[in-house]
Amino acid sequence: MASALSKIPPLPLLRALGLFRDGLAALHRRLVPGHIAILELQMTGFLTQAIHAAAQLGIADALVEGPRSPVELARAIEVNEDGLRRLMRLLISFDIFAQKRDGSYALTGMSQALRSDSPVTLRDLFLFFGSEYHRKHWTHLADAVRTGHAVGPALDGMGFFEYAAAHRDIGELFDRAMTSISTLSTEPLLAAYDFGRFGTLVDIGGGEGSLLVEILQRSAMTRGVIFDLPEVVTALPVQLAGLADRLTVDTGSFFESVPKGGDAYILKHIIHDWSDEEAERILRTVRSAMEPAARVLIIEIVLPEHHRPHAGKFIDLEMLVNATGRERTEADFRNLLTRSGFTLTRVVPTAAPDVILEARPAP
Repeated sequence: MASALSKIPPLPLLRALGLFRDGLAALHRRLVPGHIAILELQMTGFLTQAIHAAAQLGIADALVEGPRSPVELARAIEVNEDGLRRLMRLLISFDIFAQKRDGSYALTGMSQALRSDSPVTLRDLFLFFGSEYHRKHWTHLADAVRTGHAVGPALDGMGFFEYAAAHRDIGELFDRAMTSISTLSTEPLLAAYDFGRFGTLVDIGGGEGSLLVEILQRSAMTRGVIFDLPEVVTALPVQLAGLADRLTVDTGSFFESVPKGGDAYILKHIIHDWSDEEAERILRTVRSAMEPAARVLIIEIVLPEHHRPHAGKFIDLEMLVNATGRERTEADFRNLLTRSGFTLTRVVPTAAPDVILEARPAP
């Protein structure tokens, strides 16, 4: 995957393209009648469920070997042919799949990401976000806005992480979904920041270790520690092949203690799951394990101050509905770090929505 670094466009170009795209979309919304513009936005909810259905039915996997006619594809995935044609008609109109001149269906660049064997697969992400469990929670968005609290305790009798631990079908799907979305930012992170300058990296809440494995494969002198709950890291031994001498696993709760001796501590998509009070508790736990020269690397979406569309604004509502956390601005992170005993030293943007916030222990 190292060669993929050269494929990442320069940040100024990405920003210019983003501004151009947002400008065209805003112009369209202003030119059409308001009721038409908002109806078009509402219809995208149907599209997300159509993508979920394609992931659930395994359509992309069935097309890996090449195009198939509607009859062949319907037989392969054991569905009604007419229902399949109607689903594919919508997905093809958004270039998610393609239809050849002979009527057969084929993969596109987007549907490659729905393959279960793709190097960067988002299949599990769509399965989780389109699941009945997740949809049920989002139907109560108004309640979350009304109260300011997640809806899980009222609907499930417990918060999301407790529910995921007790219901491992949801928990494992969530873990795979987060791993899949994490792979999207791996190359942009490695292109933007030199993780190999640290002797020992500790990945707090590192899940299945995808980021740390990539770092160690490219930095022969770096050692790593993956730290997460016992039920999360059970799948790790398979991934440690070839790195067993430099990569170890430790288990526990980051609210209580984390491994000592790290030169840098990575917190990727951890802080946004928690309230300010809980996030401060996590950071203070990490701070107590750090030497003065060590660094903490918080990898999160940083909310912009502008009013254009941004991925963080969607995820912020996900946090409102399903967690105690929130997305934060750079000023929010600076204040949180200061209260937790850190000084923010660098803010490193990447070609992904993620930003790396580097901080050192305050004197």
